[in-house]
Amino acid sequence: MIRRILWGLAALLVLAAIAFFSLAPAWVERDLNPVTMPESGWPVSPEAEALHERLFIGDWHSDMLLWGRDPLRRVAQGHTDIPRLREGNVALQVLTTVTKSPRGQNYEHNETEARDNITPLFIGQLRPPGAWFSLRARALVQAEALARAAERAPDEVRIIRSRADLEALIETRAAGTPQLGALLGSEGGHPLEGDIANLQVLYDAGFRLMGLTHFFDNELGGSLHGEGGSGDGLTDFGRQIVDGMMARGMIIDLTHASPQIVRDVLEIPGTRPVLSHTGIHSHCPSPRNIPDDLVQAIAASGGLIGIGFWSDVVCGRTPADVAGAIVAATRLVGEDHVSLGSDWDGSVDTPFDAAHLPALTQALLDAGLTESQIAKVMGGNMLAYLREVLPE
Repeated sequence: MIRRILWGLAALLVLAAIAFFSLAPAWVERDLNPVTMPESGWPVSPEAEALHERLFIGDWHSDMLLWGRDPLRRVAQGHTDIPRLREGNVALQVLTTVTKSPRGQNYEHNETEARDNITPLFIGQLRPPGAWFSLRARALVQAEALARAAERAPDEVRIIRSRADLEALIETRAAGTPQLGALLGSEGGHPLEGDIANLQVLYDAGFRLMGLTHFFDNELGGSLHGEGGSGDGLTDFGRQIVDGMMARGMIIDLTHASPQIVRDVLEIPGTRPVLSHTGIHSHCPSPRNIPDDLVQAIAASGGLIGIGFWSDVVCGRTPADVAGAIVAATRLVGEDHVSLGSDWDGSVDTPFDAAHLPALTQALLDAGLTESQIAKVMGGNMLAYLREVLPE
């Protein structure tokens, strides 16, 4: 009798564990990535719908791969999956890997040695144990998930590693197949683990974009939100990494970098960095948005500015607020240097998910942008940039 009771209790514990590990990550994601859209949706006119369908749409930042779900399956939580990206007519999406996030993360000051939020998330998602305590392994596990999706459904998603891949994507879409191009990036350079040889490891795994820092200072230099403040620039290792990225045709992302890192990178001849997901400080004076003069300097180098969709960087929660930030960016740096940088699935709120992106096209029309300007911002500028900077 006692043995039966023990077996029964063991079975209940196993079922409870299965339920927890199956459901808890989705609960966390649903809480951290809300969509602040009315139940009826945002109104979109037939004119805006028709324009949206004609656009080549590209976005610089989604953290979808962090959440451990099948990219090919539509889900109810979060902001992006491949079905919703295709429904929103997104042609090109940068998918970044998140590998470390400090406990108590904020925009002002984070300690490099603070306890990490991603470790319990990876354990709870039952990711491979080798990735539980290795930042490099965490990046590679997320890259492998994207690679498996591309292998399983090549008509739905193509990984963009070169200019040839980009042109093949354009041809495929022109032929009527709404394939999504996925460009792999890293949220910060800490998955290199201080070893320059790991830059080639990430490159071979498909990474073509890398931020230098995230919410904390690392081996490459100072974070906008780190311990050292804005005075910490590139380290010697950081300079080696920038040189290595340029030699490989990798895109340097200065989002989350300290102002001094921005200046240091721009002083290196030939750099054309992007600011992948941000707002404009004079429009929304948030500590998350770097000073306007640095944004202008990035654009002057030939780089692009990706405008985010969340309230902390656009100071509002509607499509009109995102459009307002885009208008402010075009006034600051010109219409040829502005693009989309949603930060979808990045533990932020957004006024729409990928499937409801036409709401932004409507808001841009309402804000007075011309169809030509909208085409540039929604993806044309990103496409032109990648055609010039991706490896041949």
